[in-house]
Amino acid sequence: MSTNHPKTHSPTVGPTQVAARSNDPTARLRRAADAAGEMRIVDDSNCVVLLVDDQLMIGEMVRRALVNEPTIVFHFCSEPGSAIKTAERIAPTVILQDLVMPGIEGLTLVREYRALEATRNTPIIVLSTREDPTTKKDAFAVGANDYIVKLPDKIELIARIRYHSQAYLSRRQRDTAYKALHESQRQLMTANIELLRLSNMDGLTGLNNRRRFDEYASTEWLRALRERAPFGLLLIDVDQFKPYNDANGHLAGDELLRRIGETIRTSCRRPEDLPARYGGDEFAVVLPGMQAKALEIIGERLRQAVQDLKIEHGSSFAAPYVSLSVGGAVTVPTQEDGLLDLIASADRNLYEAKTKGRNTCIVHE
Repeated sequence: MSTNHPKTHSPTVGPTQVAARSNDPTARLRRAADAAGEMRIVDDSNCVVLLVDDQLMIGEMVRRALVNEPTIVFHFCSEPGSAIKTAERIAPTVILQDLVMPGIEGLTLVREYRALEATRNTPIIVLSTREDPTTKKDAFAVGANDYIVKLPDKIELIARIRYHSQAYLSRRQRDTAYKALHESQRQLMTANIELLRLSNMDGLTGLNNRRRFDEYASTEWLRALRERAPFGLLLIDVDQFKPYNDANGHLAGDELLRRIGETIRTSCRRPEDLPARYGGDEFAVVLPGMQAKALEIIGERLRQAVQDLKIEHGSSFAAPYVSLSVGGAVTVPTQEDGLLDLIASADRNLYEAKTKGRNTCIVHE
């Protein structure tokens, strides 16, 4: 990598070595290139040029051609074996690549640039000593973007460097903008999903709310109508909830509803089952594809699970612990507007469970 002025740190080698290095043309050109680069403020709009050429004369000519261009940062690499690492380090916006060099062919380096993630899309201008159609074809075939016979007029060289650099910078800015847009869209989608979830959730129990129940029940009802499949529904009431709430306070009542909600949720084991808070101390479960016998088993499991919590309820005549009354109904839909009839049927069965002493489950088709 070439520089443009002496290093500012103290040398650690002897005076003879320092003198030798100071007179080394390669070292002088490197210092000149680095000095020119350090004098420029590098930002996203700069053209960063990497010249890879073993001929110092070419390096010096290019440096002088670009030295008065304030937005072009020039780097020179005279050692082909260091070209890849140098390109990774400086992230050039255009590479001027000589074809004929000792140890490695220029086209081989072009292939390596294209295989490297950091330089896969970096514009490459191949420098050649001759105007040869076959060589041009080979250069473009391995990934070169341009081909010039060295060295062209200064005006043409700067024009080609700016053209390819600006195209590359525009593409990089576009890709960055697209990436930012996609990330914003992803975040927006995540936020919308979360908002939808919250809008469908009952804040106290964490179950689905009445709105979600109505939407889901209507959708599944129409599906069952199309598929001529059974549709099951459970309505659940906490026995003597008002006396419990009056005796223990609203905070205890809220905690009771939360625990019952969690028990109902864990008792619904199929993905298609939807437990919801129906209103107040009432709950509901939509059970698509459920036959009457299976629905009764689930209703009884819910009732027993809450009773097994053994939450004392001194104001209930149904049981010494908090209990549930459950009413269920099953039908195979035959008309689009029949869902309300099924809900009414489940409500009648719930009422029957209450009149029979509560803490019971009744299911009829």
